[in-house]
Amino acid sequence: MFFAEAKLHPNARLITGTICGYKIEEIDNELTRQVRYLDKLVDELAKGRKMEKILRKGQ
Repeated sequence: MFFAEAKLHPNARLITGTICGYKIEEIDNELTRQVRYLDKLVDELAKGRKMEKILRKGQ
């Protein structure tokens, strides 16, 4: 499985907001939260935001 082998950035836990009607920071299931992190990243890119700006948000 992808997330079993993936190494997420240590700051991934700083990702907040709502995606698919769920607040990311309130999701208890670790796998679901990791999937939503990826959803949020894709959503931001789809809105036209540059990767550099997205990644700097958490710093």
